[in-house]
Amino acid sequence: MFNSLSGRFFLLTAVFVLLAEVLIFVPSIARFRSDFLMARVERAQIASLVLLADDMISTELERELLLNAGVYNVVLRRDSSRQLALASELPAPVSQTFDLRQPAWTALVRDAFRRLSKPEFEVVRVIGGPKLKAGSLIEVTLNTGPLRDAMWAFSQRILILSALLSVAAALLLFVATRFMIVTPIRRVIAQIENYQTAPEEAQRIIELKAGIVELRAAELALQRMQKNLTSALNHKERLAQLGEAVAKVSHDLRNILTTVQLISERLTQSEDPVVMRLAPKLEANVARAVTLAETTLSFGRASEPAPILGQVDLTSLLQDVVETELMAISQLQIEVRFEISENLIIRADREQLHRALSNLVRNARQALADQSQGGAIVLKAWQNPQFWLIDVVDNGPGLPEKAKAHLFKPFQGTATGGGSGLGLTIVQELMRGHGGSAEYLEVNGSGACFRLMLPKLTYDNAE
Repeated sequence: MFNSLSGRFFLLTAVFVLLAEVLIFVPSIARFRSDFLMARVERAQIASLVLLADDMISTELERELLLNAGVYNVVLRRDSSRQLALASELPAPVSQTFDLRQPAWTALVRDAFRRLSKPEFEVVRVIGGPKLKAGSLIEVTLNTGPLRDAMWAFSQRILILSALLSVAAALLLFVATRFMIVTPIRRVIAQIENYQTAPEEAQRIIELKAGIVELRAAELALQRMQKNLTSALNHKERLAQLGEAVAKVSHDLRNILTTVQLISERLTQSEDPVVMRLAPKLEANVARAVTLAETTLSFGRASEPAPILGQVDLTSLLQDVVETELMAISQLQIEVRFEISENLIIRADREQLHRALSNLVRNARQALADQSQGGAIVLKAWQNPQFWLIDVVDNGPGLPEKAKAHLFKPFQGTATGGGSGLGLTIVQELMRGHGGSAEYLEVNGSGACFRLMLPKLTYDNAE
């Protein structure tokens, strides 16, 4: 019960009401003690006035007056003279004196709880002001036993009343909470559960019905989220269908281009000067088209698998990447330099990191291919306390502003007319799978720099 919202409201209400009753009880018990003593003083005043009216009363009547007043002695001060109006034998010496004419509230509270905590009776003196100007001062001595009994009876009544009030208030709040808060929340939960069974259906989106401002705001936010999600799911479904169609077209196109590639290779063997001049360009464009079709197919199949982490010698890996591109690089007279920290061992998926670096090196090589004087590719690798960092830097023409605006976006981040725009997208996806990132850095002058960042802590925690 207490794990529910209404149950906790019930418990908190009961606790807070009891706390409020305790705060009320403290001044109440102090006031009860003060009123009890003042009542004894007033009774004693009436008894003393009877004696003053007729001083020839019998001893039995005097004893009866004191018994009815609940005191042992009465002293009335009138006209600056102190007169012992009524008197009887004290069972014990006077232990304390209390002045009720101008008491401090802290003293009243202290004396009240002190009286409650003492089970034994005492004889005390109480000083008060007479009513109706019947004198300037009245003193009485009385037994504290009846006072304590009356205070305990009052406390019990307060306790019972407080318990009843707290339970009643808690029950009322429990019922009100269930109807006003819990029921609307459950309705929202039911609509969420209904929506998640078929989120692509727009008729399952939540309707705004809550009257509570906060809950209505939650419904509104949920409604906006569901609308966006439904739209995104429908859009994703259309994109998936489009992707399947593109994949089929790319597959057929690849087969056609392969055939054309074989024909273009045969054409290069022709002795016709025109054919000999145009065949290499045809072969290069066909090869580029085949690469585009294969890249598109690879990108559209599925997301990249989770990396299988292991120790990787980064120097060996970078050399392997360069060797893959060595033939094309040597033909273009491109210099490759390594700036790698000594014995740099990282944790990564070797194959995925090889793919990412190959894409970056290939992009650098293609950028330098347009320069007649060649160029240089610099591979840098180092580490700091948080990351392993790898830079692929070239001194080519750099990236145009339009390409910078769409980097790492599929089919948009290419700087060449024949590129697919998928290479950097794949690099970013592979790095995110490692918990890292890929970013482009501006280079002073000409050239481009791409940086891979692999976080160390992610791998340490994975162990």
